[in-house]
Amino acid sequence: MSALRLDQLLSRYGYCSRREAVAWLADGRVKAEGQLLSRSDQKMKPEGVLIDGEPVEFPAGLLIMLHKPCGYACSHDAAESPLIYDLLPPRWMRRNPGPISIGRLDRETSGLLLITDDGALSHRLTSPRHDVEKCYEVTTSAALPAGLESLFAAGDLMLRGENKPCLPARLEVTGGHTARIYLREGKYHQVRRMFASQGCPVTALHRSRFGQLSLDGLAEGAWRAVGVAELG
Repeated sequence: MSALRLDQLLSRYGYCSRREAVAWLADGRVKAEGQLLSRSDQKMKPEGVLIDGEPVEFPAGLLIMLHKPCGYACSHDAAESPLIYDLLPPRWMRRNPGPISIGRLDRETSGLLLITDDGALSHRLTSPRHDVEKCYEVTTSAALPAGLESLFAAGDLMLRGENKPCLPARLEVTGGHTARIYLREGKYHQVRRMFASQGCPVTALHRSRFGQLSLDGLAEGAWRAVGVAELG
C-alpha cells in the first residue's frame, strides 16, 4: 500500500472525517512504532499504523463473505431496511470508498454473498468473462419436469424480456421439488425466472457456493474475512 496523509488515512478506513482527524491525533489515538503521531499531513503506510492500539482494519481493502439471511436487502437505501450492511461493523459504512456487494441476492434469497470496497474486484468477479461459477439450492412449488437438465444445459433457453439466451447451466435434480443449479452468469432474478419459465415457481433459494468459496459452517448472519487467493 502507498503512504497516505494521516487525515486521509483515518477517513479512508472509516475512523473519522478528515476534519476530525486533527482532534484524534491531538488525543494521542494514533501511533506508529511506539511513537505518537500528531501531524495530519504526515504520510504513513496504513500497515504500520495503530489506531486506539489496534492495527488498521483491512488496509489492503475490504473483502468478506457474509451468510445472508432471508429478509435482508442488498441495498444502501434505508427505506429498504433491514439491509445486509446492518449485519456488519458500523465503521465499515464510513470507509471511503464504502462497501458494496459483489453481485446481489434478492431479499428472499439466502446464502453466500461477498462484500468489498474494491470496485475493480467487484467488476471482475461479476463479469461473465471471469467465468465464476455459482451454485444455488432450489426448492419449487411444482414437481420438476423430466428433461430439465438437458434444457438448461443446452444454452438456448430464452427468458422473457431478454435478447440473449441463458448460458448453459448444469442442473442436478435432488428430489421431486428440489435441485442444485450451477450458473456462470447473473441475469436479473435468473434462477427464479428459469424455473418459473418451466412452470415451477421457486419457493426457497439459497446460494451455497461462489467460485471456490462455500459457507463452511458459517452461521446465518455471520461474516468472515476472505483472502483473494481463496477466490481461485
